[in-house]
Amino acid sequence: MKLGRSFFNLYFLIISTFIVSSWALDTVWNKYLEQDIESYTGYQTMLMALSDYVKKHPEEEWSEIVEGAGQRWKLPLKLMTLEEVEAIDHTNEHALKNSNAHIYYVDDMAVLHYLIEDTKAVITLGPAKMPTRPKLKAMYRVLILASFGIIIFIWLWPMSRDLEQLKRATKEFGQGHFEVKAPTAKSTMIAPMILSFNMMAARIKRLIDAHKELTNAVSHELRTPLARSKFALQMLDTIKDDDKRAKYQKQIANDICELEELINEMLIYAAFDSDKPDLNFTQTNMCELINLQITSHDQFASSIEFINKSSDCLVYCDGHFIDRALNNFISNAIKYGKGKVRVTLRQENNHHTICVEDDGIGISDEFKPVVFDAFSRGDQSRNRETGGFGLGLAIVARIMEWHQGQATIGDSDLGGASFKLTWPIK
Repeated sequence: MKLGRSFFNLYFLIISTFIVSSWALDTVWNKYLEQDIESYTGYQTMLMALSDYVKKHPEEEWSEIVEGAGQRWKLPLKLMTLEEVEAIDHTNEHALKNSNAHIYYVDDMAVLHYLIEDTKAVITLGPAKMPTRPKLKAMYRVLILASFGIIIFIWLWPMSRDLEQLKRATKEFGQGHFEVKAPTAKSTMIAPMILSFNMMAARIKRLIDAHKELTNAVSHELRTPLARSKFALQMLDTIKDDDKRAKYQKQIANDICELEELINEMLIYAAFDSDKPDLNFTQTNMCELINLQITSHDQFASSIEFINKSSDCLVYCDGHFIDRALNNFISNAIKYGKGKVRVTLRQENNHHTICVEDDGIGISDEFKPVVFDAFSRGDQSRNRETGGFGLGLAIVARIMEWHQGQATIGDSDLGGASFKLTWPIK
């Protein structure tokens, strides 16, 4: 896989920071040595003590005392005059007179001069090896930095690759390829970003697909009654018979009512699909709620049976929306059944379940996967007698999403369809 520019930029930035920091440390170290005589392991203090010691003896003994100290301490010590020092290393005479001590560098060697106070005698130490950082330790430092570089490379490469894939997926998504998904992240730090992007992309794709589907369905649903009304209006201009004229006028009125009903359902579905309302979750007596629904629909069916298999009728839910969903199921069971409806309440697998069954012709297997989609209708419902626009079940599905549950469809032993509302017990 091709390495991304952002990865190289970040990697080289970090490595360059390490290199510059190492170089800066060495430079500061050397500058510190050059400017600080005390860095020479206390040599200045030693020379000061030796200077005080020789001053207590006759001047003719100073040279012998200094050489003896050098032999005893195994240091290259000797006594020189200012003129000799100037001739050897071109030391500024005033520098020694002002500070008593001076360091002279020759390659990696150093010479320390200490002027005995109120004299022209100079105690010289050196040439001695400059106390720089050991080469072995410097090599260790290089190896450590190299190890850090490898570790950083291993750490950054998966992140860079995942970010590059996310960038590519984002670019494709922005160009209208809404089915694109970012590959699974290898880096644990980038994985949440990839997951969030894929969830966002899936959500946007679903909304766009739903919008397209809604637009196509609405255009189809509007076209049919409008075409009938247009035809009826044209016929009104040519028909003289009052009965036929009344028939076409009634058809126009029915088409207008159908359009009004469609618009109302669309507005309800749009409100349900765009925003989640403030739900009022309370302890609801589900047995009472089901009985009220049965009472309101009893006149439209020959038999509505209620079977309670739950140990407790008190259910935690939003009673208003569950009532709306149950009303839709019972209405459909009556509309598409042959007169017999069965409602069952039970608790299973830590979930509440309300099942509504009918004795109709059922739902075909091809239609079951899309029965809860907006504007989806089986062939048996596409007629003026049953009506409906395929929005009711879509609204039920949205209500169950709000309850963290689901609406499902199956076959009933009564011969028709079986619709279920299922949501977790809180």
